[in-house]
Amino acid sequence: MCKKHISGIFKKLRKGDTVKVLSGNDKGKTGEILEIIPKTEKIIVKGINIRKKSVKPRRQGEQGGIIPSEASIHSSKVALVCPKCGKATRVGYLVEKDEKVRVCKKCGAKIK
Repeated sequence: MCKKHISGIFKKLRKGDTVKVLSGNDKGKTGEILEIIPKTEKIIVKGINIRKKSVKPRRQGEQGGIIPSEASIHSSKVALVCPKCGKATRVGYLVEKDEKVRVCKKCGAKIK
């Protein structure tokens, strides 16, 4: 995959954005993006794609056990949620004062 294509996907989605899952076991759920992994085109969303991990105690007195944690999900399976209209939408762009601004395709509101 070329660098242009990878970087283009993640101009639309950013860390801290609220997204809605479009397909998979967590379809319909919403969450905040915690981390973006451009090399594999995956993202980690808070409360989505939870996997259980066994952890051994590393120090004396520390407790081990089964810990739930978020696993990555492909970026094509999510859509950005517009802060104004609250719907899952695609992202458009407007150029204002030599600055590119993300815009909701459904209602036209600016996305921070």
